[in-house]
Amino acid sequence: MIEVFLAIALLIALTISLSLYRAALGPGVFNRVAAINVIGTKTIVLLVIIGYYFERPLFFDISLLYAVLNFIGTLAFAKYLERGEVWS
Repeated sequence: MIEVFLAIALLIALTISLSLYRAALGPGVFNRVAAINVIGTKTIVLLVIIGYYFERPLFFDISLLYAVLNFIGTLAFAKYLERGEVWS
C-alpha cells in the first residue's frame, strides 16, 4: 500500500513542477495566476494524502486552512488585476 501512496505523491509532485514551469514562463499574467492556484490545489491534495498515510488528522485541518487561504488569495489577486486595487 505504501507504493501506491508514494506513486501518487510523486505524480502530484511532477504535476506541481509542470505547473511551476507554467507559472514562471506563462504567456500571460492570467495563466500564471491559474498555475499558482493549481499549485495550491495540488499541495492541498498532497497534504491530505500525507495525513491519511501517517494517520494524522491535523494534516486535514491544515489542508482546509490552506484551501481557504488559497481561495481568498486568488480572489484578492483577481480583484487587483481587474480593478487595480484590492480595497474598495
